Amino acid sequence: MKNIEKTAVILMSGGMDSAVCAAIAKTEGYEIAALHINYGQRTETREYQSFVSLSTIYKIKHKLSVDVSYFSQIGGSSLTSTDIEIESADFDRKVIPASYVPFRNANIISIGISWAEVIGAEALFIGANQLDSSGYPDCTRQFLDAFQSAIDSGTKPETNIKLIAPLLDMTKKDIVLTGAGLGVPFELTWSCYSDNALACGVCDSCALRLRGFHQAGIEDPIPYSIKPNYK
Repeated sequence: MKNIEKTAVILMSGGMDSAVCAAIAKTEGYEIAALHINYGQRTETREYQSFVSLSTIYKIKHKLSVDVSYFSQIGGSSLTSTDIEIESADFDRKVIPASYVPFRNANIISIGISWAEVIGAEALFIGANQLDSSGYPDCTRQFLDAFQSAIDSGTKPETNIKLIAPLLDMTKKDIVLTGAGLGVPFELTWSCYSDNALACGVCDSCALRLRGFHQAGIEDPIPYSIKPNYK
C-alpha cells in the first residue's frame, strides 16, 4: 500500500460505534484504512458482512481482515464460548458481565498499531466508550492512556501514532445523534452479541443501542426478534 498524506486505521467491527468513528475520521480529513478482527465471536459472520458493506459505502480502498480465533481457545467470555450464557441486559449491574473478552482490546489495538506503523498511518481510531457501556476495563481512559504510552515506547523513533477514541465520553444517545448528523448508514451495522439474523434485543449491546436510539428519538433500522422500549 502506498503511503498517503494523512491516514488513520479504523478498528471496524461492523458495529454502530466503529461506523461512527469512521465517519468522524473522514470529516477530519483522514484516508481510512479499515481493520476488521474475527476473534471467534458468535456473530462473526454478520459482523464481517457489516464490515464489507460499510467499507463499500465509505469507499474504503485499504482493508484488512485478521483472524485471531485463539480467543475462542482461551475462552472465558460468553461471546467466544458457547458454554457460557449471554446475559440479558441489566443497566444496574455492578460487576463486569460475562460478555467481557479478557484483554481483547489490547490484542486488537496491538494488531492495528502494527499495521499503522507499516503503512505510515498517523492515527488509530477505536470506538471504545466508557460512559454508556457494559463497564469493560479495556474501554476506559485509563487503559487507553496507558496503551498510548506503550505505543510511544514500543514503535520506531520516527513513528508517531495517536490512539483516538472520539466516543469515549459520549452517551449512546450522543453517538446516535452524531452518526445521524454524519449520515452513518446504521441499517448496515450490527451490534447483537448472540444472533446473526435477527438482533436479540436483550443482550447488553442490543439494549444499550436500543436505548440510545430511543433517547435520540430515532428509529433503529436493524431487525430485532424482540424490541423492548428501553428508556
